[in-house]
Amino acid sequence: MRTLTVAAIQAQLTDDVETNILHLSDLVRQAHQRGAQLIVLPELFEGHYFCKEEREIHFQRAHPVKKHPTIAHFEALARELEVVIPVSFFEKAGTVYYNSVAMIDAGGVNLGVYRKSHIPDGPGYEEKFYFRPGNTGFRVWRTRYGRIGVGICWDQWFPEAARVMTLMGAEVLVYPTAIGSEPHDPTLDTKDPWQRVMVGHAVANVIPVVAANRVGNEGGQVFYGSSFIANPRGDLVAEADRSQEAVLVHKFDLGEIERLRAAYGFFRDRRPGLYKALLTADGVI
Repeated sequence: MRTLTVAAIQAQLTDDVETNILHLSDLVRQAHQRGAQLIVLPELFEGHYFCKEEREIHFQRAHPVKKHPTIAHFEALARELEVVIPVSFFEKAGTVYYNSVAMIDAGGVNLGVYRKSHIPDGPGYEEKFYFRPGNTGFRVWRTRYGRIGVGICWDQWFPEAARVMTLMGAEVLVYPTAIGSEPHDPTLDTKDPWQRVMVGHAVANVIPVVAANRVGNEGGQVFYGSSFIANPRGDLVAEADRSQEAVLVHKFDLGEIERLRAAYGFFRDRRPGLYKALLTADGVI
């Protein structure tokens, strides 16, 4: 039996980097004490979600991967606790900027960076002002405890991303997230569709999905939490509420999931030659 115990951290964040790092480190320790080997933190957890408005001062939040103080901190923590931690951060790469995740393995080694592929642009989520679309392609890392695929927030709405990472050998998909209220329409609540689309990824790819969101009111933008862990059947085996911090933990038998994926036949019966329209923007081949 080869198992993997995953955790999703749901946190309320201040706009002070050091305060958030210390707080999340405590939550990581709580997850570790409950047996977690892979611990997923929210998107851009170093501060408030700054992308709700276009202000050039926020570019000061970005740092290069090398010698990034937050990455270095979680490398040390991962080494100490022997856990895997995907670290979301605002990356400065020369003259351009990315919304990125560094995959920190259980030995404290940074296995590499994934840069967010899909960049949203709308009221309250004006990320195109800050981030260039990622150039890494989708990535899957062979960590000490299993093969991990990572998407970042808006990526989670795209079934193509989940399929590609599973085809690349991912055994679990994780999504650091920052999502909540829609400033232009107070009646719009995306919580249920947000969960359902990722549950669909779990079912269609027969793979566990872990989503970690933030909670709290950040200058009028209210993040709705609802972080969860879904099994390959689409059952929510752990779920947080809309307002409280949470440490969600669940153990999966990776060998059993591999056998289940083979038995369902979704990958056996795929017809890639029929999907050429997916390589176009408008379906015209």
